[in-house]
Amino acid sequence: MAQEDDNLLKAAPGLVRMAATAWIRGLVWSAELVQGALGMKDAEDVPAEERRPEPRDETSAAALRRRGEELLRRSADVNDEEDSHPAYARILDVMAPDEARILRLLQERGAHPAVDVRSGGPLGVGVVATELVAPGLNMIGAEAGCRHVNRVPAYLNNLFRLGLIWFSREQVGDHLRYQVLEAQPEVVEALAEAGRGARTVRRSIHLTPFGADFCSFCIPPTTGEFEALRQSVRDEPTPSGDPGARPDAGPAGAGRRGVEEPS
Repeated sequence: MAQEDDNLLKAAPGLVRMAATAWIRGLVWSAELVQGALGMKDAEDVPAEERRPEPRDETSAAALRRRGEELLRRSADVNDEEDSHPAYARILDVMAPDEARILRLLQERGAHPAVDVRSGGPLGVGVVATELVAPGLNMIGAEAGCRHVNRVPAYLNNLFRLGLIWFSREQVGDHLRYQVLEAQPEVVEALAEAGRGARTVRRSIHLTPFGADFCSFCIPPTTGEFEALRQSVRDEPTPSGDPGARPDAGPAGAGRRGVEEPS
């Protein structure tokens, strides 16, 4: 009995190794079984054409630097030509149709007058308190022929955000244009609301150089919609049967339905 115990002790290290080996093999076999059931493959078993690299973060510092280096490389390439700024296409995607009309107005007629209405009253010797009552009142919506004149403030804010226009403290050269603007009902109402001592502060709205270049590429100076409307009026049948006669025309030919393109 003692001899059998001695033999068991001598064989113990070998038995431990065998048990450990069997345990590891069991783990590997179990893992392979699970992968097979789930349709998973080892990286070595996946064909090269099916292996996809991890997506790169294009906003990381290294990626942005690579893009900057590529721009510098292209700037030195005399054969690399761009017809227009790459941002122009994206700008058109976030513009309303009325905003295109506003840009065309500023493109054709230059800076446009605007006024702030401020209240005011003396607080003491040489001291006047003012409060902004109505900022940036203008006639851009009406003169551009916008369909939604009430949205003009939002249109102007968007065009400013896009870097196409700026709001200047300088006045336009023709002061008569301010007199016409200050006679508009909106300005008159704002002055009445501001009360005694109310006044207007004359300003202007301009295209930026970026905006002027954008307009030269993207905003045509004239469009065909007005001529199409005119043609539809000419072709409309009249009671007299004369295509040239218009039933709404007065003695001087000033038709109430006449369509004029905004300048």
